Amino acid sequence: MAAITPIRESDLEFDNGSFDSAAFAARALSSWKELAAVIDHTLLKPDATRDQVRNLCDEAIRYRFACAMVNPVWASTAVGVLSGTGVPVGVVIGFPLGASLVSTLRQEAAALTRLGVRELDMVIPIGQLKSGNHQAVHHAIHGAATVAHHHGALLKVILETALLTVAEKLRASEIAIQAGADLLKTSTGFASGGATPADVALLRGVAGGRSGVKASGGIRTLADVRALLEAGANRIGASASVAIVRELGAP
Repeated sequence: MAAITPIRESDLEFDNGSFDSAAFAARALSSWKELAAVIDHTLLKPDATRDQVRNLCDEAIRYRFACAMVNPVWASTAVGVLSGTGVPVGVVIGFPLGASLVSTLRQEAAALTRLGVRELDMVIPIGQLKSGNHQAVHHAIHGAATVAHHHGALLKVILETALLTVAEKLRASEIAIQAGADLLKTSTGFASGGATPADVALLRGVAGGRSGVKASGGIRTLADVRALLEAGANRIGASASVAIVRELGAP
């Protein structure tokens, strides 16, 4: 299968520092290959097996997804399967509660990037945000971002929007960008709700062209993806990735 160049954060549809959601969505939805290039193919179930992880990686190679997203315990397995394919490995840290020590986040980020992981998705310290300790939130994100960027990896920052008020979403988005987030991400998929077009639009409104926005949590159909891309997402996280691209004509 011919390779397709993934749509990366450096290729966003910019106009004077803003993000053109309509142009990006039109491009991403123009073919199943373009769509696959913005989807993080994801397997984060606690009971995921080695065979399931290897299958996820094989599918990521076949469809050329943006990355294969796994839990830390499977990082070396995924890196081994995907090495040399051009498909990066993504791994979650501080997941799914956002209650890790900053030192733990930094250690996870360092260990994983040394293994060859190229994308990290971290959960913000949600309780600290809701307690008004914004400096602690910044410190946690900045700590992980510093390590990730030192090793050439992206950092996506999960806000867990279902647990936040509108004011908290706005505050968390700005803190994350200031602390070095490459993408703002809506959800873990383990809370009471997942991605919504309204939340994606809110995050994009804060981010503009300063960072990417990843929608994740409960995304199962092409219609879901279309709505989220049109709202301002430039990356999608889904476990139903294969079914979604098949709706657009993938074999």
